[in-house]
Amino acid sequence: MQQLMSYMRSAIENYNMIEDGDKISVGVSGGKDSLALLVGLAELRRFYPKHFELIAITLDPCFDGVEEDYSQISELCKRLNIPYIIKRTELAKIIFETRKEKNPCSLCARMRRGSLHDISKENGCNKIALGHHMDDAAETFMMNLLNLGQIGCFSPVSYLSRKDLYMIRPLIFATEKDVQKAVNRNHLPIVTSRCPADKNTEREKVKNLLNKLEKDYPNLRKKIVGSMQRSEIDNW
Repeated sequence: MQQLMSYMRSAIENYNMIEDGDKISVGVSGGKDSLALLVGLAELRRFYPKHFELIAITLDPCFDGVEEDYSQISELCKRLNIPYIIKRTELAKIIFETRKEKNPCSLCARMRRGSLHDISKENGCNKIALGHHMDDAAETFMMNLLNLGQIGCFSPVSYLSRKDLYMIRPLIFATEKDVQKAVNRNHLPIVTSRCPADKNTEREKVKNLLNKLEKDYPNLRKKIVGSMQRSEIDNW
């Protein structure tokens, strides 16, 4: 976790992600990225020079009408002294049964963000931390290029004027492998996704494409992120 935290602190300081007095909600899906982010921020909170508070929020899509078991994450939050909110939703029913979306990921992301924004505001948060890492940034860049013909990505820090909230992504200097190592070494309680679209998405296609390209072009993901920083694309 120490290595991951060093990447997080570097990103936080480079992009001024945390200010004294912030109350930050962490979107916790139950996957490795969000759990690593949660634990990393909890540890950083102990010694970071700027004081900040944390809460954790999980939105349960309730796949197949069944509530997911997040009891182990709840226990983790108790140990970390972080308030934990679980909101049961009908996301799965709306997306897969009512609307029968052919490309469900985009709608799901929008609906989850909306709920996350509302719950964060209700609980007095001024910032939301998301678990996107360097691989996610490179994949998003490629998805925009290949599918939309656009040069762009999400930003390390973005301001939502309608909600008066900041979105921060402290893991952007860490690779997916860095995150996986931290999760394995700390035995974090992963909740496996039951989403029908899991591993069958456009992001997964681009991930596989980058894996193939990196055999001939090593560190391609880092090169993509580095080029975004040098070109100052989307506030990188």
